[in-house]
Amino acid sequence: MLRREIGPLVGGEDKLAFDVLNGRMMVLPTADEVSADDVCSAVARTGMTAAEWRPGQQEDRDADRHRRLQVWLTSLSGASLLAGFVAHVWLAGGISEAIRLLGGHDGQALPWPEATAYAAAIALGVRYVLPKAWFAARRLRPDINMLMVIAVAGAIGIGEWFEAASVAFLFALSLTLESWSVGRARRAISALLDLAPPTARVTSDDGSEVEVRAAEVAVGTRFVVRPGERIPLDGRVVAGASSVNQAPITGESVPVPKDVGGEVFAGTINGDGALEIESTRAAEDTTLARIIRMVEDAQGRRAQAEQWVEKFARIYTPAVILLAIAVFLLPPLAFGASWAYWFYSALVLLVIACPCALVISTPVSIVAALAAAARQGVLIKGGVFIEAPSRATALAFDKTGTLTRGEPAVVGVVPLNGHTEAELLERAAALEARSAHPLARAVIDYATQRGITARPADRVQMLQGKGVTGTFQGEAFWLGSHRYLIERGQEDDRATEQAEAFEREGKTVVAIGNDRHVCGLLAVADTVRPGAADALGLLRAIGVEHLVMLTGDNRTTAAAIAREVGIDEVHAELLPEDKVAMVEQLVDKYGAVAMVGDGVNDAPAMARATFGIAMGAAGSDAAIETADIALMTDDLAKLPWLIRHSKHTLAVIRQNIAFALGVKAIFVVLTFAGFATLWGAIAADVGASLLVVMNALRLLRSRTAAPQRTASTGETMAAGGLTHGH
Repeated sequence: MLRREIGPLVGGEDKLAFDVLNGRMMVLPTADEVSADDVCSAVARTGMTAAEWRPGQQEDRDADRHRRLQVWLTSLSGASLLAGFVAHVWLAGGISEAIRLLGGHDGQALPWPEATAYAAAIALGVRYVLPKAWFAARRLRPDINMLMVIAVAGAIGIGEWFEAASVAFLFALSLTLESWSVGRARRAISALLDLAPPTARVTSDDGSEVEVRAAEVAVGTRFVVRPGERIPLDGRVVAGASSVNQAPITGESVPVPKDVGGEVFAGTINGDGALEIESTRAAEDTTLARIIRMVEDAQGRRAQAEQWVEKFARIYTPAVILLAIAVFLLPPLAFGASWAYWFYSALVLLVIACPCALVISTPVSIVAALAAAARQGVLIKGGVFIEAPSRATALAFDKTGTLTRGEPAVVGVVPLNGHTEAELLERAAALEARSAHPLARAVIDYATQRGITARPADRVQMLQGKGVTGTFQGEAFWLGSHRYLIERGQEDDRATEQAEAFEREGKTVVAIGNDRHVCGLLAVADTVRPGAADALGLLRAIGVEHLVMLTGDNRTTAAAIAREVGIDEVHAELLPEDKVAMVEQLVDKYGAVAMVGDGVNDAPAMARATFGIAMGAAGSDAAIETADIALMTDDLAKLPWLIRHSKHTLAVIRQNIAFALGVKAIFVVLTFAGFATLWGAIAADVGASLLVVMNALRLLRSRTAAPQRTASTGETMAAGGLTHGH
């Protein structure tokens, strides 16, 4: 509607872009010169309102009031419809008699309680449809809104108030759900801003510190970040050393050591050392801010695609109206038939043409599919995303937290110089006992699993960015990275060979030693999720041809994980914008591409992909909200189930649409032949609705149940069919 009305003003419909997520229409730079007032006036002619948007302004409060009012009107419409039906049952004397008299009361006038309730349901339901229908009628451009109003009016004209009220409520409900989902997504994207602190602790020339709004900090300003705090702005370390958890931005699986000259990002988390940082980007240009803009831009590009219903309505709506007019006019004019009879027949056609079965069939199919998916731990955010997996030809995976657990774990122990594994773990656990560093927790957890507990070491001293020293059982020991081992000058041939072998496999080396020699090495790595390789094998078996890894981690680690799980296309050391660019390339190359991830850094790529899938149990809120589908149990075995379920759902939807339209086509023929009756039309419409609903409910008893893992053996087994309940 907006494209048709605004397009001529700006030089064509292709000069407009729409950001559904933020409720914005953009006039592209290539458009003809046009004023904002002219655009707003043109929008007003469609029955909608518009205002010029300016950067930095807050979301229009009128939009929130509009959504709340829409919810209230739809709820009241449904309540009025229910009240009318209850009144009908009471006045008819029972449910069976009420069903028989659903179209009226044996020729009697509709009792005023029913009429009042149904009229209220209709008036409340068409509140937001009428302006658009009126615009379509004035422009002679019939659309689904116009057809809905005509269908409602036609049903009222022949006394079918219940049918009219039902159609009005169902259509209002679909519009309300769409508005609610868009508003929720908008709020989720806005919440990304909370990752970066609103203030920065700026240092002055005399060494004092002052809290300043991050948005007011100029490039080149120095600020301090204390241990455990989030970094407010992108910058470069000028003093101090620490480790920084960069997972929200780069997806790296372990904190990254930072010292003088190191680059840091807004929204990342400082470790155990204080840092003095010099700002390199303004608040509106940080990596995190660019992530937010990329999510919005990607959502806007996706929103340009027209929905199937809109395309179908362009043909179906005018065709139905023309047929109704033909049924009313042609027989009396051509054959001198009764005007009253064929007027009645035209109204019958309007009733049967009312898209009630169509309106019901697809949503019920989707709701049933969503319910079945939810029972399997798969959260799908709407019907369009239930169909999308069936067309996927390629899946792009983030590594950390998606293919892997996202937490470092000890994966190798190599005692050296006559020491045992137990001795090595005991000393490592003692030195790390009071540390909150992820690598320390990995060491302690591994020692605990093997029944090794140690009293914390004495005189423990942290070496920023290097390791830790302390005294255990009266002897001094040190623990640190391979780089620290080299710095101490204590490495020998065997330690060097083993450390380099671990690093080639993408593992982090932790060395333990004393003043005499190296006691041994620990290898720490982010481990692959159980069943990941099996899940990816099943994806290939059901037709997903291309499995790709997109990660911010280093190439060595990425290649090692890819070999283990069976991915043959790897792109590593990517920032969020690099992931978006890679996804765009994959979409151009393969068509339907899904992005599977768990972090904020994955959100833009998810939004740019054909559809996004988030690891919901441990994933970030931004990733979950941006994604179209969330795996709430973080089980990759749900992915092949999801694709099979999607294909099954799409088949049921196609069956329902074909059946609903087929029934209507038959009654069109019967109407032209003069055999259709009002009761026949109503029975056919209700019958078709019931049948498509029954067909849709088959999706609740999913025959493509997801594989589940037994707690004791880890073996895979098929889940039984779901029980159909109410």
